[in-house]
Amino acid sequence: MRQAAISQAGLSVQRDGRRAVLRSLPDEVPVAMVFNGTTQAVMMASPADLCDFARGFARSEGIVETVDQIETLEIVEHDAGIEARMWLADDRGAQLKARRRALLGPVGCGLCGIDSLEAALRPLPCVTASLHLDASEVAHATDALRAHQPLHDQTHAAHAAGFLQPGQGIVLAREDVGRHNALDKLIGALDARGLDPASGAVVLTSRVSVEMVQKTVMAGIPALIAVSAPTAQALRLAQDAGLTVAAFARGGGFDLYAHPERIIDGERHVV
Repeated sequence: MRQAAISQAGLSVQRDGRRAVLRSLPDEVPVAMVFNGTTQAVMMASPADLCDFARGFARSEGIVETVDQIETLEIVEHDAGIEARMWLADDRGAQLKARRRALLGPVGCGLCGIDSLEAALRPLPCVTASLHLDASEVAHATDALRAHQPLHDQTHAAHAAGFLQPGQGIVLAREDVGRHNALDKLIGALDARGLDPASGAVVLTSRVSVEMVQKTVMAGIPALIAVSAPTAQALRLAQDAGLTVAAFARGGGFDLYAHPERIIDGERHVV
C-alpha cells in the first residue's frame, strides 16, 4: 500500500546560507471512485483511509443515503493510481445514472467537471438537529484539532477535518492534501464508527466554501467550525439549510454567521 508521506532530499536556501535537508512530504495519487463498474470521479488524494474516503464521498455526494447501501467495497491498486470499487444496492444504482458526472481536477477539487451549473448548487435538505455547543469549545476547536494532525506535523502540507462533540472535544479526525477529501474521509469514518453525525460539529483547517457546506449538510452534521473565512454563497446555502457556521475560529475567538442558536455562552445562546 502506498504511504501518505515520503522522504525527499532537497536543498534549503535561507538568508544565512544553504543546507541539505531530508523532509517528509505528503504523497498524492489519482483515486477513482467507481460505482457499479463505472468511474464517477477521479481525484488527487492522500493514499490513506481510502475506505473512509469512498464511503464518505458516496454519502456526501448523495449517491447513497446510508452506508449499508454499498454492498461491496474494495480498494484496488494500479501502477497509475488506485480504484475504490463499490457495488450499490439496486435502487441506488438506478438513481446514480441520473447523476452521472466525470471529475478530473487538481488536489481536493470538489466541483471540476460537474455536468451543469444547476448541479453545482443542488438543493440541500434542512438540518434540524438541536445540537448545543459551548462558545469556549467553538473558540478553541481548531487549536484542539492540531493534536490530531500527524500528517501535517510530518509535512506541513495537509488539511484536517475533525468531529467535535460537546464536552468531549475532538473525538475523530482525518487528514488529506485536499480539504474536500479530508471532510469526505471524516464523514466515512463517522459511519464506520457508528457515530451519529447530528451529535457534533465539523472542524476544518480550511475556508468554508460551497462544497464544504454541501458535504456537511448532506452528512446530517448541524454545525461547521473553520479556521478561515466563508464565502458569501456558502453562507447563503448554510442559512437556507439550517447549518450553523462559525468561521475565523482561532486565537480564542470566532465569527458566527448562520444559525447562532446552537452556540451557548454559559446558560445563554449566542445571538
